[in-house]
Amino acid sequence: MKSRMLAGTAAVALALVGALLIIVYANGADARAMATTNPKKVLVVQKAIPAGTPVNDMTASLVIEDVPAAGVAATALTSLDGKGGAVAAVDLVPGEQLLKERLVDPADAKTSSAAKVPTGLQEITFELEAKRVVGGRIEAGDHVGIGFSFTGGADKSKPGEPTSQLTLRKVLVTAVQRAPQPSAKPTDGTNPQDTTLPQGSFMVTVAVNDIDATKIIYSSNNGDLWLTKEPLDAQDNGGFIARKDNVYK
Repeated sequence: MKSRMLAGTAAVALALVGALLIIVYANGADARAMATTNPKKVLVVQKAIPAGTPVNDMTASLVIEDVPAAGVAATALTSLDGKGGAVAAVDLVPGEQLLKERLVDPADAKTSSAAKVPTGLQEITFELEAKRVVGGRIEAGDHVGIGFSFTGGADKSKPGEPTSQLTLRKVLVTAVQRAPQPSAKPTDGTNPQDTTLPQGSFMVTVAVNDIDATKIIYSSNNGDLWLTKEPLDAQDNGGFIARKDNVYK
């Protein structure tokens, strides 16, 4: 009886040792796999950070993580050095890399709550240069038209021709982010922003349905986007597809 008990205890012990060895090996395999991706250490949001949160108050919600080099955003931050006094421009969600443009001067911060997202819609953000964003003269609460342009393949009737179309209409803008602009001193009493050229790119967030969000993602990756400032009472004369052979008609 005693020998059977000892044998049983030994079997359980061996099973536990085997399980531990498997766990150790699996963890080692994960580490080896990560090493082959040339990982980079970047700041990643661990806990949700509301828009407007000062940098000094968000450190506990951030962690340094190894991210495969191919997946590291160009503006991802590795530390908060030099960012004192900045605030979160928009709500930051767990899992996203902390990007340089997400931290702005408090005076330039735009919160996602500036324009409420209609029920059933979702938000999507894309980056454009100023000339594609009505010269930067759009704000949260405005409505825009979103034009798509492709070098070919978008128009079935003439797949080889470049085309453009103002495809999405009267889309609600929920947030606009931009780099802080250098101060300018007006000499004639007018607003300098009306006459000076904006610098840097704009991060525009809009509220759309799931299908239109997919169109924006595809067009941003494979074509070009262009925005118009389109009030709700603007005329909508149909979905005209512009090609070289009809643009003068």
